[in-house]
Amino acid sequence: MRYGFVIDHRKCIGCHACTVACKSENEVPLGVFRTWVKYTEKGEFPNTRRFFTVERCNHCDNAPCIEICPTKALYRRPDGIVDFDASRCIGCKSCMQACPYDAIYIDPFTNTAAKCNYCAHRVDQNLLPACVVVCPAKAIIAGDIDDPASEIHQLISRENVSVRKPEQGTRPKLFYLGADDASLTPEALSWDNAYLWGEIRPDGRPKEAKQANEPLVGPGDTKVVYDVHHPKPWGWRVATYLWTKGIAAGALLIAAILLLFGWAGDRSTFDLAAPVLAIAFIVLTAIFLIADLKRPERFWFLLLKPNPTSWLVWGGYILGLFGGVAFLWL
Repeated sequence: MRYGFVIDHRKCIGCHACTVACKSENEVPLGVFRTWVKYTEKGEFPNTRRFFTVERCNHCDNAPCIEICPTKALYRRPDGIVDFDASRCIGCKSCMQACPYDAIYIDPFTNTAAKCNYCAHRVDQNLLPACVVVCPAKAIIAGDIDDPASEIHQLISRENVSVRKPEQGTRPKLFYLGADDASLTPEALSWDNAYLWGEIRPDGRPKEAKQANEPLVGPGDTKVVYDVHHPKPWGWRVATYLWTKGIAAGALLIAAILLLFGWAGDRSTFDLAAPVLAIAFIVLTAIFLIADLKRPERFWFLLLKPNPTSWLVWGGYILGLFGGVAFLWL
């Protein structure tokens, strides 16, 4: 059993009913979204057309968010739904960085990661997700894609469906029927300084992170005229920690090389200065990393509730081991 979605773009009218129903059902705060509708326009007046693209978590079979999450707050259920456990989340935002679909956000009330979870609480009661029930055009089809008798299985088998970013190898279970290729391809899109009803809110990401140097163009450029805000997950603290841990590692490494080859003039200086410098900067590294967490009081979850597939966990253990080596050097 693997639950998935089909979005039928031949029927979608861009009414945002799915967005509103999702917010109501899951108490999603203002400013963040589990599902949303992106508007794109193609061509030039009078030969132009608007396309609606419903976006959300793709419930990938090979979900990078599950692999990177250091505390197993994100997990895959036996029915294929990628769900989350807010009580384990430390707010490290690594899942936001890993998700190629910008489907994860930080809940401003709980300061933990959240996203579409296929209305798992409704599925457990044999009910359809709220967005499916409310869609007036029946443009959202949900069900078990492995069940040959299901409508979604038959649509995927019979029709020419598309997925977003197949090159990522995530094996998404969100399929688009009748979608314009450009609306699913970021490299084919362009942005102005404003949307239909307001200015574009800066997200802190460079243009190169959202658009290729040479956009894929056709008879008429495809322009994004409405989308939701996707903030940059990590900022200066994460960038700074790369410097501090580098200085800490360099202090011990250089001292070790000099002592090993007998190039150290005053051994007592290296025996004291090198480990003290290393400890000082490794402590700074830990401070920056913990301060960047949305739930810093849960930092110890990374060590006591670890996900062995996450490089954040291994990084935490290595930092701790390095600090121990520096302390023993004293």
